[in-house]
Amino acid sequence: MNTDFYCPSGNTALLISGGVDSAVATHLMVERGIRPHLFYIKIGMDGEDSSCTAEEDIELSQAIARQYNLPLEVIDLQQEYWDRVVGYVISRVRKGLTPNSDVMCNKLVKFGAFEEKAGKDFDYIVTGHYARTWKDNDGQLWLLSGIDPVKDQTDFLAQLDSLQISKCIFPLGGLPKAEVRRIAEEQRLPCAHRKDSQGICFLGKINYNQFIARFLGEKEGDIIDIETGKILGKHKGYWFHTIGQRKGLRLGGGPWFVVKKDIEQNILYVAKGYDTRLQYGNHFHLADFHILTANPLSTEAPNDIRFKIRHTEQPIAGTMTLTATGWHIQSSEAIQGIAPGQFGVIYDSEGLRCIGSGEIAAQE
Repeated sequence: MNTDFYCPSGNTALLISGGVDSAVATHLMVERGIRPHLFYIKIGMDGEDSSCTAEEDIELSQAIARQYNLPLEVIDLQQEYWDRVVGYVISRVRKGLTPNSDVMCNKLVKFGAFEEKAGKDFDYIVTGHYARTWKDNDGQLWLLSGIDPVKDQTDFLAQLDSLQISKCIFPLGGLPKAEVRRIAEEQRLPCAHRKDSQGICFLGKINYNQFIARFLGEKEGDIIDIETGKILGKHKGYWFHTIGQRKGLRLGGGPWFVVKKDIEQNILYVAKGYDTRLQYGNHFHLADFHILTANPLSTEAPNDIRFKIRHTEQPIAGTMTLTATGWHIQSSEAIQGIAPGQFGVIYDSEGLRCIGSGEIAAQE
């Protein structure tokens, strides 16, 4: 199996998490003759009701460091995470939007605050993301999709800037997950059979809705059938719900899906059935479109692109056109649950090169 990846020589830091991906990334770098300085970024919330796996993560990271005789430092970025990412999440939720904390954690913490504290002293930053980079004939470095369509994580990296991308090394981009597991087992890495992390790490055992309620409280509102206007039930605040949501509505005779939110009146509008046309759309606008490396898009005519609005296996074909109000995306197929606040991630027409991303704008 070809494990080749873009790997220039230089002073290198590697962000290790205690999971199998960053451990295998460590092995592949050492196999290349590069001995990175390992960093574990601590972002979990301290407190008795928050039980992130930080202690176990650090122990496993220390075991990898010992196995390869590499230096390891723990960098505490809890305050930075709280100020930048949690603050971002709460501000967006308050506006009725659906934020993506993973995207902003990469931009503002893993490649932001870490750079300010330690990364600035290194030429390159290695992570276990499933992504690749490619240098074109003009010397520009582009972010490319990982070859494993299920694990590809370019959508989580699509808010980085060109400087951040220029420092990135992604050893796993050319590997499927199964091969990463095989390497971990072959090398007897202590985390070889550890499950992938799920959810938002900083919450630990705290329920997401309980966390949001700490900041925004509860406010009862109506749940209304958008087709009949009938009040079906009550909710505890629009900020607990997102477009396309099915679970947690506590309504009988469903399935029911959230299709619209009235922020001023604190009303959730729902539609019934998996195939209801009201939960599907085929276009949206992007606010503040962010370019990663360079802009290959025409401002005069529609651009053939592929895009993602959530973490899915394959990007969807569509067109992207610059209008008087910004970039407009027209999908080739109906897509479920277009949620304002999430990121629309844009790729070239082959779905290979990641061009950039923007927040999905609320429809007027």
